[in-house]
Amino acid sequence: MNKLIACCGINCETCEARLATIKNDDKMRVEVAKKWCEMNHTAQITPESINCVGCRVEGPKFYFCSHMCEVKKCVVAKGYETCGECQNKNTCKKVGSIWENCAEAKKNLGGE
Repeated sequence: MNKLIACCGINCETCEARLATIKNDDKMRVEVAKKWCEMNHTAQITPESINCVGCRVEGPKFYFCSHMCEVKKCVVAKGYETCGECQNKNTCKKVGSIWENCAEAKKNLGGE
């Protein structure tokens, strides 16, 4: 499986944080931080925190993705690469909340 498909199925290749990181684009980091702060109703996302190359590849990670993501924690605990390997993926509330908002992520992992 493409290593730029995250544990939850989101395509990290098109993630704004990854794009800002690989382009080393500080202006884009500022824009992404502002957008994500508004989207998540927080002021804690800073341009400096927008540094990630992807959920399942070696390199820097956005703090949420590396330390707080319940989907990733579950995948790692079960010894899977992604949720796509889990028998319960279609009824899972953790990944289900992501799949409700991102049909592409569900499709990327073979969800029904």
